[in-house]
Order: sequence, then C-alpha cells, then structure tokens
Amino acid sequence: MTEVTDKQDSAKETHSFQTEVKQLLNLMIHSLYSNKEIFLRELVSNAADAADKLRFEALSHDDYYGNDSDLKIRISMDKDAGTLTISDNGIGMSKEEVMENLGTIARSGTSEFIKQMSKDEKADSNLIGQFGVGFYSSFIVADEVEVRTLRAGESSEKGVSWISKGDGEFTIESIDKADRGTEIILKLKDDEKEFLEAYRVRSTVSKYSDHISLPVEMEKIDMGGMPSEGDEKKEDDEVIIPEFEVINKATALWTRAKSEVKEDEYKEFYKHISHDFNEPLVWAHNKVEGKQEYTSLLYLPKSAPMDLWNRDKPRGVKLYVQRVFIMDDAEQFLPVYLRMVRGVLDSNDLPLNVSREILQDKGVTQTLRNACVKRVLGMLDKLAKNEKEDFQNFWNEFGSVLKEGLAEDFANKDKVAGLLRFASTQNEDDVQNVSLSDYVSRMKPEQDKIYFLVADNFATAKSSPHLEIYKKKGVEVILMTDRVDEWAIGHLTEFDGKKLQAITQGDLDLGGLETEEDKKAVEKANEDNSDLITKIKEVLGDKVEDVKISGRLADSPACVVSSQGGMSLQMARMMKAAGQPAPEMKPIFEINAEHKLVAQLSEDSIGDEFNDWVELLFDQAVLSDSGQLEDPSAFTQRMNRLLMK
Repeated sequence: MTEVTDKQDSAKETHSFQTEVKQLLNLMIHSLYSNKEIFLRELVSNAADAADKLRFEALSHDDYYGNDSDLKIRISMDKDAGTLTISDNGIGMSKEEVMENLGTIARSGTSEFIKQMSKDEKADSNLIGQFGVGFYSSFIVADEVEVRTLRAGESSEKGVSWISKGDGEFTIESIDKADRGTEIILKLKDDEKEFLEAYRVRSTVSKYSDHISLPVEMEKIDMGGMPSEGDEKKEDDEVIIPEFEVINKATALWTRAKSEVKEDEYKEFYKHISHDFNEPLVWAHNKVEGKQEYTSLLYLPKSAPMDLWNRDKPRGVKLYVQRVFIMDDAEQFLPVYLRMVRGVLDSNDLPLNVSREILQDKGVTQTLRNACVKRVLGMLDKLAKNEKEDFQNFWNEFGSVLKEGLAEDFANKDKVAGLLRFASTQNEDDVQNVSLSDYVSRMKPEQDKIYFLVADNFATAKSSPHLEIYKKKGVEVILMTDRVDEWAIGHLTEFDGKKLQAITQGDLDLGGLETEEDKKAVEKANEDNSDLITKIKEVLGDKVEDVKISGRLADSPACVVSSQGGMSLQMARMMKAAGQPAPEMKPIFEINAEHKLVAQLSEDSIGDEFNDWVELLFDQAVLSDSGQLEDPSAFTQRMNRLLMK
C-alpha cells in the first residue's frame, strides 16, 4: 500500500458536480445494478492507461520513474473498514487534472450518453465505455469514493485527495503523498460486501483484465483463504507486511503467438482497448518480420458508437514502439473511412520519441498504413464471402461510413467498391444487400451500363418517374438513399468494366436495350410537338435549361433531369443545405407527349389556364425529384385555381 499522510493545515474545498455529472451518477447507480462488476473492469483499465502514459512521458523525463520503475496495479480489501482499494504507480494527476477529470466531463458526448441510457442494462454498460465515464461506475457499489493521487515529477506535498458520496458534491484538498500514482478507495455499500471476498475480485479480474500487459496484484493467500501452516505467529506490536502475487497473465496479448491466445482472451482484450461491452465481430492478429518488423491486432466491432458520424473525433489504433506505449488514437495508420477499427500496432522500426508530427513524415508510417488497410479490407472481404449474415449486420451499422472510401482511398477504390451494398428495384424494402457484383451478374445480355438512382429515401426512389422506362424493359436499377451516396459514387466511374450511369442525368441512354424504332419515335415526337415545346419554354423562362419530349416516361406526365456531366440537382441542394457555395442548377424539363395532361396543353380550349398547367406540371416534376419548391405558396394557389375550374 502507498503511504499517505494528510496535511493538517490543508484547505478543503467543496464543489458541486457539473449538472450532467449529477444526472449521470443518478442514472448509472440505478440503471446498471445487474452489471455492477463492470466497475472493476473500468478502474483496472484506467490504471493500466495511467501506466502507459507514464511510460510515454518518461521517455522525455527520466526522473519520473524515480526508484519505482516496476509498474503495477494492486487491489486490496479491508473487511473491517469495508473498503476496496485499487492503486497504481502510474502517471498520477495534479489538482487541475483531478478537477477536470473527476469534477466535470469535458466531452461533448456526455449529454448524448444520458439520452441513450435505457432500460437495457447490457446496452447501458456498453455506453459507459464509449463515452469515457467508467470511473463513475464506482458509485454502483460504493457509498463513498476517495481518490488519492500524486502526479509523476511532483513533490510529495502536491498530492491531492478527492472525496464524494455521489450525491452532487465532492471535496478536494491537498495532501502529502509519498509515492506517485493513484489510489481509489471504495467504501462499499452494505449489500456489496461480496467485493471484499478475494475469490470474487480474482474471478472478476480474470474475466475482464487477464490480458492487460500490466501485472495486477493481490495479497497472497492459500487455497483456503487462511495463512499457510508455515507462517510464524506475529507479536502484537509486530508489523505484518503482506505478500502480493500477480493474478493476471500480465503479458501484452499481441506479443504472444496466435496459437497461445484463446478466443475469449481476444474478446476481452478488445473490450479493454475499446471500452465496448459487446464482443468484437472479427479480428486479425499478425506478426510481420523481415524488412520491417511489426505486430498488428485489429478488430471490427459489431455495433456503431453514437459519435460514428463525427469525422473529427479521436480515432485510430493504440501505437506501441518495441512494446512501449506511445499514443492512443494514432490516426495516421488508418484512413477516416475505417474509423470504426480498433486495435494495437506495435512497431520495431519507429523511434521511441516519435510524435504525431514525426509520423506524418515517416516513410515507415505509410508502409504500416498500407498494411493495416490491406488487412482490414481483407477481413471484410473474407467476411462478405464466408459469413454473409455477419457482413450484412456490419454493413447495416457501418456501410454508410465505408462508402467514404471511394473518395478517400484511390489505391483501394476497387476493393472498397466490391464491398458496397445497396438497395435496388428488386428489393421490396430498403435493406441494402445488393453488391455491384450481384447487379452485374443479373444484367441483361444487351446491357452495358450499371444504372443507379440517387434519392432522399427509399420510398421516393422506388416511386421515381425516372424508373418507368427501366421497369418497362425489366432492367434493374440500384437505389442509393444514403446522404453520402451522391458524393461517394461520383468517384466511381466504372465497376468490372461496366460504366455507372445515373438515370436522372443527361439524355436517356439505354445502349443495346433501346431499338432504332424507340429512338425514331422520340425524335418524331419532339418534331411534332415543337410548337408546344416552344410555348412551354416561354412560360418557364430561365427556370429550365431545356424542354423536350421524354423517352423515359410511361405513366407520369413529366420529370426533371440534370445535364450529363454536370452537378446533379440533389448534390446542389445538399451543398446549399450545408452552407457551401453551389452553382445555380437549371434542370431539363422532360414531358410525356402521350400523357393526357400533356396532350390537353395542345388544345385550344385550355386558353388562359395554359401557364398555370405548365407551372403546375413543372412543380410536380421537381417535387417528384424530392426537390424543394422556391414558392410553395404560389404552387398551392395555382393548384386551387385549377381545382375550382
């Protein structure tokens, strides 16, 4: 145990918790009772992180170790006092760090965490790790928590004591603490005294923390929990120094041979590094020797965190150099579209004093990055081929993020494209389970393009007038409804030798699916209706780029399309909605000459209503394209006038 002496004249300060912390404590204490043992997992994990941070800072501060370079975690119980203590000799905390880390939660996701708390206790346990609030799980089992800490490099009088009963307030004061590191003393609730039993604590550590590289120690006992027969009887005034033993394997799991690591150990290690209560979906453990030497252990999770769409959040793997921890969230080794990946990378080729800035300029960094990306994409490809249900579940969680790879990873664009899944006109619902390979295998013999449609949602896409000619000819169309689709697919021009074609852009091009008779019929319709087209152009003016008779419509009177090669109408709307400058897009207005509403525009009897009908048909076409009308009020008034005739 660490020797601690309180300063009698130290000033004790009382503070109130941040409002969100109060809510958090209340929810945690009352929502996670059946999973209460997770508190020990979280505290041991935090202690291991403190040791990692000490190793890193000691690279530039040799004096931080002092005479205590044997890093460890100790767990001790005092049945008389009813306390459980978890101590470490890691980096420790200053008073400012204690206030920041324990008095407030400086994370934007905290309020989201509180919103996500539910009646599903297992899911709530998962959220604890995702939002970095594991320390507060101590109050599930404790009436009072005391933290005693001294930061490495500080003198003993700079120690800090933090005490709280989890009731909205905490006290903080300066103390004398002889050794660096942190002690967390839990005064257990009356009905939580099971955690004063050695077997209960040992089994919990074995379950959750057997894999961490730091030794976890407890007082040595015989199998019966009594002193061994050889122990000498101590006099009353003699100090008994307990003997401690390591109760976990205390070996960096990734340094062990794959054949020596059990599946359960891989799973628990994932939970340790990711703070995810769920098991991982799949992992890859590889050791590479030769020109470069490194070990990687990469995991794919089963479920997405709440902040998955925050591209600026910390991400990446834990980086070690020669088994010395360097940094969390080393984003240089994985692109942003693989931000769901968790794991460890241990290199023998990087310098121990490596920084994020140095990593940017290192050729070895790019080599390691390429290897990690190849490994992850290989895992996904194998999953897609051999475990289709598991891959579909992964896609449902992370598919929209994976699509970003089309734009961000040119070198692996084809591999990413092979993993993509979409809905299509063959689907009855919006499940994205059609790969581009599936689509190509079902193409008609005379078809030479992959046709796709981008829309705001599945219902809008499935009922789009642009699909009518493709339905008539029995041609499958891919339906893209994720917000990222329009941007991502713009970076993929072809797949498996087949060009991708948006059916809402440019002239209708059915290739071999369109007969000469079809083409001539459209040309003749445009000639026969040239006067009508001219009149419509005069009414719409600069709202449109052109007006023409359509060859793609069967049941609808009109539709709008964008010019070939130009920005789509949907992309322009998205850019404007995001506050980004976008060119003013003028659509091409296509009309169905065989539809009754269009046919009546040529009749003399329509008279003064012509303008209203033209504007109405145009507005309907824009709405069908999931667009927004510039003047909804005018549309409503125009509709009312025509209904009253």
